Amino acid sequence: MSNQDKPSNHNINPSANLDGMSKGLTNYGDRGFSLFLRKAFIKGAGYTDKALDRPVIGITNTGSSYNPCHGNAPQLIEAVKRGVLMAGGLPMDFPTISIHESFSSPNSMFLRNLMSMDTEELLRAQPMDAVVLIGGCDKTVPAQLMGAASAGLPAVQLITGSMLTGSHRGERVGACTDCRRYWGKFRADEIDAEEIADVNNQLVASVGTCSVMGTASTMACIAEALGMTVPGGASPPAVTADRIRVAERSGELAVEIARKQLTIDKILTAKAFENAMRVLLAIGGSTNGIVHLTAIAGRMGFEIDLDALDRMGRDTPVLLDLKPSGDHYMEDFHHAGGMATLLRELKPLLHLDALTVTGRTLGEELDAQGPGFEQHVVRTSANPIYPQGGIAVLRGNLAPGGAIIKQSAANPKLMEHEGRAVVFENLEDMANRIDADDLDVTADDILVLKNIGPKGAAMPEAGYMPIPRKLARAGVKDIIRISDGRMSGTAFGTIVLHVTPESAIGGPLAYVQSGDRIKLSVANRELTLLVNAEELGRRAQAKPVVEPTATRGYRKLFLQSVTQADKGADFDFLMPPATAGSIPKDK
Repeated sequence: MSNQDKPSNHNINPSANLDGMSKGLTNYGDRGFSLFLRKAFIKGAGYTDKALDRPVIGITNTGSSYNPCHGNAPQLIEAVKRGVLMAGGLPMDFPTISIHESFSSPNSMFLRNLMSMDTEELLRAQPMDAVVLIGGCDKTVPAQLMGAASAGLPAVQLITGSMLTGSHRGERVGACTDCRRYWGKFRADEIDAEEIADVNNQLVASVGTCSVMGTASTMACIAEALGMTVPGGASPPAVTADRIRVAERSGELAVEIARKQLTIDKILTAKAFENAMRVLLAIGGSTNGIVHLTAIAGRMGFEIDLDALDRMGRDTPVLLDLKPSGDHYMEDFHHAGGMATLLRELKPLLHLDALTVTGRTLGEELDAQGPGFEQHVVRTSANPIYPQGGIAVLRGNLAPGGAIIKQSAANPKLMEHEGRAVVFENLEDMANRIDADDLDVTADDILVLKNIGPKGAAMPEAGYMPIPRKLARAGVKDIIRISDGRMSGTAFGTIVLHVTPESAIGGPLAYVQSGDRIKLSVANRELTLLVNAEELGRRAQAKPVVEPTATRGYRKLFLQSVTQADKGADFDFLMPPATAGSIPKDK
């Protein structure tokens, strides 16, 4: 017998200590019959007993015609399958909910928790020893990590990857910071209808997620910082060979962690979350990142301490030169070495002993990737894009539970400001009046939008309120905006978000009136409504808040169960008691 004919140890009893196809059997009252029936049906698809004895690796298929960010999902699935088979596993792909930011009504945040539930229940219901989670567009990665955290399986996160950049009249453009910039020009009559139509064809040059440091790119970087991806898995663009190779390796790795029984709770530790916080601050990441990280941590029994995060931000500079805080795009970050380049620069601030999904520590993985090379996208700590972390946490009588501002993308001249409130009661009110010629507003005023928090409107990205048209036409490029909602990670400006408690449940924001004075001091981390408590009490008595309700379906569940932004806007019944402690822990 030749060496090639001899059975290798790799193929002897590959499912030892694994449940494989016998996991989670449907209950007919007879376990033997349950497995017999399951095998009978799966053999109808042409599987042999030899195949069915392998470790089973689930692959979430989030491809959808409504989701161009996941347009490469079929190619990724095939590559993952190849990797699983090479490692001796059996790949089984299955569909889950797919969410795209621009194709979700009322908004994608409304569906994030539903996708997390879908992911969790399918991981529990179907037989698999490990899973590869394929996600990219803003809410899909957090939804998958939330669901996987609750299910407890060994899991690998596979990012779909960013789109390529386009070119408009000689200028490099990419979604979606440039989307907002050009739309702002159009609203201000700086460009005409023909040009806005032309640039619309160039902003999204391929399938994939936004090419700037929006929420999708932020969550890709966070997933790698958490140790949940193949090293280097955050940055390759969607349509590159590098992305396909990452997918293949993700399949191999899933088989490895299935055999090691390296469950997700061994990866998503307090140290991993602290590393992710550092990365969020250092990349100038999306403000949505803190909501999603809070939700993922909540599924593991951790609480995010926003005040400690803010203190962490004071010694974590923004190092990544990407829009909207900088000038470059995700493909540039990839060419500069991706996350390894950034993590090397952050080494003194990281927990290098945090375990990753490879079974090695973060420090070991960084050492394996070598010393790096000269590049111009990741700055040094001595030459940062911004001297502090991209996100600052504000408190005050207008936001007792906290609010946040992306200081790295704000106007320095407006971050210490007192102005008159111009109030919009809800989204409809803003839409009806924001462009009115008789709107009583100046560039020194502060726009306030109520009732777009978790319960008010499922927290849409409407916190990026448009500059009133009369001001835009006069050349105003920024104005302070305050709301209990979110904004896209691709957005920019002096914008206060996630005001907690939200107005829809009677937070102080509910009682702000046009003409009130508001003081913002980012340096002091203060957001103050200059109205005394007695007057606010009188307003509350005169017009008490009635919380929104629904009579049926998922919306009813959402309104009954969603938490506030500082708790991750997750469903209260999906979060275990916060017995694992708070993070980050001050050192």
